[in-house]
Amino acid sequence: MAVRHRLVKASPQAVWDVLADGDRYAEWVVGTSSTREMTGEWPRLGAKVAYSIRVGPVSLANETVVRRCREPDVLELEARAGPLGTARIAFELRPWGRHCLVILDEHPLQGIGGRLHNAGVDMLTQLRHRALLGRLAKVCESDARSARSDGVPTTPAARVQNGGGADA
Repeated sequence: MAVRHRLVKASPQAVWDVLADGDRYAEWVVGTSSTREMTGEWPRLGAKVAYSIRVGPVSLANETVVRRCREPDVLELEARAGPLGTARIAFELRPWGRHCLVILDEHPLQGIGGRLHNAGVDMLTQLRHRALLGRLAKVCESDARSARSDGVPTTPAARVQNGGGADA
C-alpha cells in the first residue's frame, strides 16, 4: 500500500473544487494524456471518466470510476487499466491552518497489479504520487492565486456557487 501526503497552499475547498471537476482530470493525473468522455455527474458515486495514457508510442485506454464520495473531504476512485488490473485511489482532504493536507492512498485490487504487488511496486507508486501531488498542488495553488488577485472564482463549480454561470 502506498500512502503519501502533501501540504497544498490552498483551502480544502479549492482542492476539492479541482478534484470534483472531471474536465480537469488530465491536468493533475500523472501519465494521462487526454480525457475522452465522462459518464454520470463527476464526482458522484458511479461516475466515470475515460482517458488515455501514453507510454512512449503506445496509448492505453483506461477509465476511473467514483466508488466513494463524501464532499468536501473524501474521494475514492477505482482506476481500471485493462489487463494490468484495477487500483483503489483514495484522497482525503484535511484543513491545515489556511491550507489543505492531502493524503493519497493507493493499492492494487485486481489483475496483474494485485498479484504482483510488492515493495518495489510501492516504491514506483510513491514516485508517481509525488509527481501527482505536485501537479495537483500546482493547479490548486495557481487557482487560489488567481482567485485572490481578481476576486473571480476560477472553477466552473465555484463560479456557479458564486452566482456566475459556467461561462462567467
